[in-house]
Amino acid sequence: MSVVLDTNILTRAAQPAHPSHSQTLDALTALKMQGEYLYIVPQNLYEFWVVATRPESANGLAMSIAQAEAELSSIKKLFHLLNDTSEIYLEWEKLVLRYSVIGKSAHDARIVAAMTAHGITQLLTFNADDFKRFSDIVVLTPASVLNAAK
Repeated sequence: MSVVLDTNILTRAAQPAHPSHSQTLDALTALKMQGEYLYIVPQNLYEFWVVATRPESANGLAMSIAQAEAELSSIKKLFHLLNDTSEIYLEWEKLVLRYSVIGKSAHDARIVAAMTAHGITQLLTFNADDFKRFSDIVVLTPASVLNAAK
């Protein structure tokens, strides 16, 4: 089986002082131990860069360019990167119209579009509510993964 990671999983993994850091790493380890393949999509990398290089006063990680680049390099080594395809835009357009997606939620729809284009139905995120409208995917949270692993 396969799981796509939401960007908030990547940002929590990159913040050792964050209260959800350990839970994030434990959930990723549990999924790997269950034989799951963990994937990212280019949208994750764009979003990670935005958060990583944004100041802390704007809810960012305040990383330098060099730090953000090192984190991206690490992320790409740890997880399988699914490439963008021309099908993703078509899937995205279908999703935003089908589910009446507006505003920032269009970024989440793009992750779901990439999942659909690559035939992956599971997503790991801290923001399950952001994805509940998309009926064709299974939304996992770190807590649900860890509860299931007990």
